[in-house]
Amino acid sequence: MTCIDRRDVGLLLLRLGTGGVLAAHGAQKLFGWFGGAGLEGTGQFMESVGYRPGKASATAAGLAEAGGGALLALGLATPAAGAAAAGAMAGAAALHAPNGFFAQEGGYEYAASLGLTATSLAIAGPGRLSLDAALGNLVNRRWMVPVAFAATAAVTALVVGARNQRMRTQTEGQQEALFEEEEFE
Repeated sequence: MTCIDRRDVGLLLLRLGTGGVLAAHGAQKLFGWFGGAGLEGTGQFMESVGYRPGKASATAAGLAEAGGGALLALGLATPAAGAAAAGAMAGAAALHAPNGFFAQEGGYEYAASLGLTATSLAIAGPGRLSLDAALGNLVNRRWMVPVAFAATAAVTALVVGARNQRMRTQTEGQQEALFEEEEFE
């Protein structure tokens, strides 16, 4: 191994921070840690917002976040880890999109930031201070990046598309009044 440079240290810090946040976020869903609702509570929530079946959706999101985050932090299987985390964040962003961009209004800002960072790490690679580098990049090959993102994009499009269709069907026929009725004396 050659001398470690600031790019490697920067990628390590970015992986540790982003991966740690994603892993903790997933642990909330899977185990109820850090004030999370666990699989039962998260499953009920997922069901209520159109991701069905709720418990399976909570499990998939939790595994993508916790697993993808842990792998990103370690710098292991970086293309698959980044793609999994990005897919989970795309699903979260779709949920929050009607609230606008900013997180303080319930928007998708946070999910988009985590998803874009995970995507960037998958594309850039983990750097030399990673398990991928220590293992000779066995699970971090160039061809794995487009394959991981193609598979994740296909699954995410199906899941989010099905959710959006359920939400449209649920609200079909419900329309607000076009004009306010005024009382006349």
